[in-house]
Amino acid sequence: MKQVHSIFSILLLSLFLQCTNIEQADLASTKKVSLKEAPTKVSNLKITTLSTMLASQGIGEWGYSALVEVDGKKILFDTGRRSETVLKNAEELGIDLSDVEDVFLSHNHGDHTGGLLTLREQLKKQNAKAISRIHVGEGIFMQRINFRNRMLELKKELEADGVTFIVYKETVELFPGVWITGPIERIHPEKNYGGRWKIATKEGAKVDNIPEDQSLIINTEKGFVLVAGCGHAGIVNTLAHAKSKIYDQNTHAIIGGFHLVNATDETLKWTAGHLKEFGVSKIIGAHCTGIHSLFSLKTLLNLDRKDAVVGSIGDSFDLENGINPSIIAG
Repeated sequence: MKQVHSIFSILLLSLFLQCTNIEQADLASTKKVSLKEAPTKVSNLKITTLSTMLASQGIGEWGYSALVEVDGKKILFDTGRRSETVLKNAEELGIDLSDVEDVFLSHNHGDHTGGLLTLREQLKKQNAKAISRIHVGEGIFMQRINFRNRMLELKKELEADGVTFIVYKETVELFPGVWITGPIERIHPEKNYGGRWKIATKEGAKVDNIPEDQSLIINTEKGFVLVAGCGHAGIVNTLAHAKSKIYDQNTHAIIGGFHLVNATDETLKWTAGHLKEFGVSKIIGAHCTGIHSLFSLKTLLNLDRKDAVVGSIGDSFDLENGINPSIIAG
């Protein structure tokens, strides 16, 4: 009888494992956060801007996307606004995206997710696994009340095409030295969102503060390198989150959109003060950062021209050379 019971238990366990949600299975393979030992440092890193407003080559738009190449891995960070912007800009820059399987989405807004479907449709013709794993923060599929959350439709369409969405509730290590923050703890009063949109919850309508907002943190010998889409959770909150959840060290560079375009001088001064405490010495401020805000931060942080630039199509950052701006932003 005991033998029959044991066999029955094994069969039940086998069935459970077969039915386990793919998202849970993928998350189980990632490394949990441990602050007891220094995390892995990456050896090679290059980040190239593929979508933002400023352009001396390619197509400029109100959106953001960047290709992150790190220790032989490629991650497409956000996908721009218009359906073909990232695809065409990559082609003009001589960048092959067909071997990119992992896509990181910072949040649900259309200026960061607009190219997702087209990229999958076009690149799978060359590689069936292209754009097949989408890494998102918890809350990205929440129903917005007075705002169309296109991600709900994209999820259904892409999953039917074999694409997997992996939802993050916490900070995890995607690849050695490459961390996904997951939704960010908001300990500082940074309000980097409009406040007029609402989210439908069990408790009723709540202000949409973009709860799923997440960033990439890459650990290097020079410190953390942050890549943000809009920084709706706040750039200072994001850096504090990385220091608390990953490792207590400096941040070398911040790249992407920081949603400071409408920030007051007082807010910029406060932000710069905290960035100085984190040790930030390189900035590529693209998309919603704002040109005035970028140059204000540059002045307040006493950075050189080569160390703080407005993001533009084709600019890049790497560990050896730092920032390589396009001619229009250099």
